[in-house]
Amino acid sequence: MSASVSARELAAVTPSTRDRYVDLLRVASLGTVVLGHWLMAAVTTGGDGRVEVGNLLAVEPRLQILTWALQIMPVFFFVGGFSHALSYRSLSRKSTDETDEGASVYPAFLRARLQRLLRPTMVFIGVWGAAAVLLQLAGGGGGLLDVALRLVAQPLWFIGIYLAMVAFTPPLLKLHERYGWGAFGGLVAAAALVDVLRFALDVPFVEFLNFAFVWLAIHQLGFLRADGRLTRPYLLAGAGLAGAALLVAYGPYPLSMVGMPGEKVSNMAPPTFALLCHGLWLVGAVEWLRGPVTRWLERPKVWRAVVAANGISMTAFLWHLSAMLGVYGVLLALDVPLPAPATGAWWAQLPLRIAAAAVLTAVLVTAFRSFERPAARSSRASGSRRPGAYSGPAAALGVTLCLFGVLGLSMVGFGGLFEGRSALLIAVQVTAPMAVAMTVAGWSLVELIGRAKRSSA
Repeated sequence: MSASVSARELAAVTPSTRDRYVDLLRVASLGTVVLGHWLMAAVTTGGDGRVEVGNLLAVEPRLQILTWALQIMPVFFFVGGFSHALSYRSLSRKSTDETDEGASVYPAFLRARLQRLLRPTMVFIGVWGAAAVLLQLAGGGGGLLDVALRLVAQPLWFIGIYLAMVAFTPPLLKLHERYGWGAFGGLVAAAALVDVLRFALDVPFVEFLNFAFVWLAIHQLGFLRADGRLTRPYLLAGAGLAGAALLVAYGPYPLSMVGMPGEKVSNMAPPTFALLCHGLWLVGAVEWLRGPVTRWLERPKVWRAVVAANGISMTAFLWHLSAMLGVYGVLLALDVPLPAPATGAWWAQLPLRIAAAAVLTAVLVTAFRSFERPAARSSRASGSRRPGAYSGPAAALGVTLCLFGVLGLSMVGFGGLFEGRSALLIAVQVTAPMAVAMTVAGWSLVELIGRAKRSSA
C-alpha cells in the first residue's frame, strides 16, 4: 500500500474526538526546526581549503530576533506533555490489576512512547556509525566529511531531553493531578532560583539543573492543556513575551534563543529562565490561534497532508542535516563557489540550497521511513502475563541509559572513533562507542520488558 493511500485511510477514520491541532503543532514545530537549521548553516572554505560551518546569526546579529519565532522546540515539548498525559491515563484505565498498576503501566507506557522515537533513531545511529567506522578503517575523511561526522548527531540532544520527559511523566502527572497550576509554578520557581544561584551567587554547575526544570515546566503545560485548563492563553503569551524581553534587556541573557558560537552565556545550553519565558509566550501564542486553525484542519485535503507529514516527521528531522551537508558536498565537488554568509550572492543561492536539501531529505525519508512505523502488535497480546516485580525499575533504567547515551552522542559526534575523542556529559567523559552502547542497551531493555509484559502466559 502506498504512503498516500495510507495517509488517506488514516485521515478518513480519524475519530471526531482527536485533537487535530496538536498533530499540526507537532509537524509544524519539527518543520520549523529543519527550516531554521537550513537557513542558519553557513559553510565556507578558508584560504587553506579547510571547510568550516558557521552560523548566519553570528555573522548577522540583527537576525537573532528571528529566533524568537524559529526556536520553536518548546511547542514540541508542550505537545509532548499533552500526548503523554493522554497516553498514560489511557493505559492506566486499561490496567485490570490495580495492585500492579505501576509495574505494568510504566513499562508499557515507555515502550509505546519510545518505539516510534527510538526505532528511526537507532537506524540513524547505525548508518552513521557504520559509515564512520568504514571511513576510518579506509583512511578516508577530511574536509566536509569530518565536519559532517561531528555535526549530524547534534540534533539528537532534542531526543535525549524528550526521553527524560517521557521518563518523568508518571510522577509529574501525579503532581499535576494533585496541585494543578501549583506543580507548574513549582518548576518555574525552581528554574528562576537556579538562575539566581548561577548569575547572582556564582554557584558552580547549578545551571545544569535547568535542563530539567525549564523543559519539564513547558512539558507540564501540556498536562494543563490536556485537562482544558489553559483557558486564557493570551495572558500566558503576554507574560512570557514581556518576561523574556525584560530579561534580555536588563539581565545577563543574550538576544538569541539558540546557541551562538563563542558566546559566554547561551539561552539554550543549559536553558535559562529567559528561554522558559520564551517558551511560555510561544505556547500561549499557539493556543490563542487554536480555534481558527482547528476549523481549517477540518478540510479533508489539509488534514490528509498533516497525517502524511506526521508519519515521516521524525525521520525527516533525523536526516535533514545529513541532506544539507550532502548538498554542500555536491557544491564543493563541482567547484561551485561558496559565497560569504549574508552577502547578496549568499542570499541569492539560499533558495536553491534549501530546495536541494528538501529533495535530498525526501530521498532519505523514502529510504528510511518504514522504521518510523510502530512494530506490529502480537495477536496474543490480550493474554499478557503478570509483570515482574522489577519491570518498572528496569524500564526506568533502560530509558535512563537511552537518555544519557543519546545526549552523549549528540555532544561527541561520530568523528574520532578510534582516537578516543570524548565530550564531557555532566561529570563523565563520554566517547561515541560508549554512548552508542548505552543507547542500544537501554533501548533493548525497554523493548524486552515491554514484550515480556505483552507475551502470553
